[in-house]
Amino acid sequence: MRGIRIHPVYFRGVRNGEVGYHARMPHMLISDVARQVGIRASTIRYYEQVGILEPPQRTSGQRRYDNTVLYRLALIQRARLTGFSLEEIRRLFFGFAKNTPISARWRKLSERKLEELDGLMQQIKTMQQLLLKIQECRCDAVEQCGKAMFEHTAGRPLRNLFEKTVNDSSRPPAV
Repeated sequence: MRGIRIHPVYFRGVRNGEVGYHARMPHMLISDVARQVGIRASTIRYYEQVGILEPPQRTSGQRRYDNTVLYRLALIQRARLTGFSLEEIRRLFFGFAKNTPISARWRKLSERKLEELDGLMQQIKTMQQLLLKIQECRCDAVEQCGKAMFEHTAGRPLRNLFEKTVNDSSRPPAV
């Protein structure tokens, strides 16, 4: 995703971090917003459809956005770049009490995301170990290789072996 490029005129009405009246006047078409943010208009419509963006006001059937949509899209882009799902982004915007500061919301969600990433790193390490072990294979036939793996795992499904290895990183995985 590209970074957000916002035309300076769209920042009128923002003082000391507060969004003023002018910034909330709906005047941009969806194509204007898409161009400013560097995404497709269909992406904006999709975000509205899944509940990440609130539906904008309409004038003569056309969506009209105020500047605050640019700020919300900036948050969405940053969240997507850091691995947050659309459901997690929806929680960021709507899953907390209305008076919860955005900083507290980020902290809460990022703690969960960091735990998730730690688990993924363990899975990647286990997969790397398994791939290194598989490179040592000297079997000539598929059945020979499968039999060796089956006997080595004592008939346990490889899925269970993987989960056990991920949860017990002190033991190297057996293939």
